[in-house]
Amino acid sequence: MTIAYWCVLAIIIFPYIFTTLAKWGPEYDNYSRAYLDHLKGWRKRAYWVQSNTFEGSPGFMAAVIIAQQLDAVQSSIDNLAIAYILTRIIYAICYITDKATLRTIFWLLGLGCIISLFVIAA
Repeated sequence: MTIAYWCVLAIIIFPYIFTTLAKWGPEYDNYSRAYLDHLKGWRKRAYWVQSNTFEGSPGFMAAVIIAQQLDAVQSSIDNLAIAYILTRIIYAICYITDKATLRTIFWLLGLGCIISLFVIAA
C-alpha cells in the first residue's frame, strides 16, 4: 500500500479523534447528540474540526485515488498526501486554539494539496 493510501486511512480516522476531544470530560452525555449543541470553547471548536474534516475528506480521497489511477508520479502523490495530513493537523490545532487567520491559511494550503493532486494527474 502506498504512503498516500495510508494518508487516506489517517484522514478517515481524524474526525473521530476530534469528536473524542470534543466529548472528553466528566459531563459527557452519551445518550443524545444534543449534548454537542451545548459545547463551549475549545470543545465546541474541536467538534467543528470534526465536521469540517468530514466535509473535506472526500475531495482528498478522490484526488489521491484519481492521481493513482492516472499513474501520476508516486513520490509526488505521496508528498502531497503527507502535506495534506500535516496541513490538517495544523489546521485543527489552530481551530481548537482559536487562531482564525492561521486556520484559514492552513485550510487553503490543504485545498492547494487537493488541487495539486488533480493537476499532477492531468
